[in-house]
Amino acid sequence: MSRVIRVEVNALEQIVDLDHALDRKRKIQLQKQQIHHFRNQLLSEQLQVSIQHEQLATTEHGKPYLVNFPEFYFNHSHSQKNYALATSRNMPDIGVDIEDLDRKVRFEALANHAFHAYELKHWNDLQQDSGYWFKVWTTKEAVLKAAGLGVRLNLNELNTQVHPVHDGGLCSHPLIGTFAYQNFHLGHVMLTVAWRSEASCKGFTFPEIKIFLSP
Repeated sequence: MSRVIRVEVNALEQIVDLDHALDRKRKIQLQKQQIHHFRNQLLSEQLQVSIQHEQLATTEHGKPYLVNFPEFYFNHSHSQKNYALATSRNMPDIGVDIEDLDRKVRFEALANHAFHAYELKHWNDLQQDSGYWFKVWTTKEAVLKAAGLGVRLNLNELNTQVHPVHDGGLCSHPLIGTFAYQNFHLGHVMLTVAWRSEASCKGFTFPEIKIFLSP
């Protein structure tokens, strides 16, 4: 069976249209609604049926799934400027995270708080390179979202083993098992896709990841 993960990336400005006069709380609420509406549109196009909010439920730890299509898997993420939706018909535990590379970040403070000692060492060895930081950050988020645990595992407990040069790898933790991931530099963003990758008699299997960028 062909193992495929499809990822659609869209500019958030194409999805969200907000009145700048609104207060921050209302803006966040409306943005969430519009993003979920867009997600449902994309799911509807792929499944060729109308997907409404009522057809979604969440797992014990809050990961959404489709009640009527339990074997169609998805995960989504958004940054301040971009949105990504990952879907698959045969990869049950997938996760995705997207970050804008021009995002203003307190790199050192967050690294000291969220990075495993291995990751922190490599980041410092690379003179605190921002590209490596974003690879580690998006990998942590994507793996934890794929596992469905959310924030129930401390970020600094997960050693992603992100390589300074190669854009992908494997990581494990007793609470979640083993996951593989692939990092993508898409010019203005860092995108990471993760999936469960337990070893079989043939070794680890890797899916084909197809990325569709909106014009």
